[in-house]
Amino acid sequence: MVYAIGGNALAPPNSSTGDEHDLVLAKVMSDVVDLLEAGWSVVLTHGNGPQVGELMSMDSNASHDMDEWVAATQGMIGHTLSLQLNSILKHRHRPERTAVVLTRVLVNAQDEAFALPTKPVGPVLSAQEVMERDWDIATTVHGPRRVVASPLPHRILDLDVIRTLVDQRAVVICGGGGGIPVVEHERQYNGIPAVIDKDRLSSLLAVDLEAEALIISTGVPAVYTDFGQEHQVEHRHLSVEEAESYLDDGQFPAGSMGPKIKSMIDAIRGLPSMRSILCQPGDALSAMRGDAGTTLSQDD
Repeated sequence: MVYAIGGNALAPPNSSTGDEHDLVLAKVMSDVVDLLEAGWSVVLTHGNGPQVGELMSMDSNASHDMDEWVAATQGMIGHTLSLQLNSILKHRHRPERTAVVLTRVLVNAQDEAFALPTKPVGPVLSAQEVMERDWDIATTVHGPRRVVASPLPHRILDLDVIRTLVDQRAVVICGGGGGIPVVEHERQYNGIPAVIDKDRLSSLLAVDLEAEALIISTGVPAVYTDFGQEHQVEHRHLSVEEAESYLDDGQFPAGSMGPKIKSMIDAIRGLPSMRSILCQPGDALSAMRGDAGTTLSQDD
């Protein structure tokens, strides 16, 4: 199973305290242990939008490129998740241990995303910051945030390493922040300034690993249409056809739910036998039973 953790779920962009972060992290750890005890092998991916934006905002001299900050957040977040999870596994007398893999992902340098940045990074900006910063900024459900290019992932360069660790029953933490974006030119890989959407990467990883399930864990309990409106509708199940129709109708914004739904669709299109689920941290097993979250399935 590939279990994707949202960067906003780990560090909400409009939260200034660590209490909410600690609670969400505890729920994620509970999900992982529950899944292991239910017999699943688990590969963890995670977002990094708030974290990479925070690091970049402190780099006033632009001394590091964006791909380096993505690599830095992979190490930071992977370290935190690994410490927490290893401690719990040891306490539970479980045999698994974690492995954190610095993950590089090949993208197309000509991807149209570079001309239209949509991926939110960093915290919600104040009105003064919006005026002062020379950034691409968009309004999100949380408020104004910086946005950067988010090209599609084409190939996971470290896939064989991840697969070998999974075969050894390690809980692999990889693909942080959607992976470190690189391009290939004359047989040489080079980093490129972008942030790959971690859900699109998670979908590709799940298909490549031939996973039985993809769980996208996020800050909302399920998929909604007319979200935030008086008559919003929560969906426990959607067919691929229904999900694509709602996407076409603009129900799922590009900067929030859109990539998650596209990722769930891609996973099923790539591997029809896979279960594709969205839920909030702590609901993984309930969602697997169909009692929580939203399950996407092949068209009837």
